[in-house]
Amino acid sequence: MPITVNLDVMMAKRKISLNELSDRVDLTLSNLSILKTGKAKAIRFSTLDAICKALDCQPGDILEYVDDEKRTPHH
Repeated sequence: MPITVNLDVMMAKRKISLNELSDRVDLTLSNLSILKTGKAKAIRFSTLDAICKALDCQPGDILEYVDDEKRTPHH
C-alpha cells in the first residue's frame, strides 16, 4: 500500500511509549500496535486527531504517501 504510517518515528521523537499514547488517545494497545506496525487498512479522522494532539504533530508527520513503483524492493 502506498500509504506508510510513521507513528513509531513520531513516538520516538516525542519520547512517548505505546502505553502512554494508548492512555492519552483512549485507544487499545492492540489497535494502536496495528496502526504503529503499518498493518492498519484505515484510520478514523477522530483517531488521527487524537494522536496528533497527543504527539503535537500534523497528520503528514504520521502518514506518508510512497509510490509503489518508486519504492525499492526489500529482499
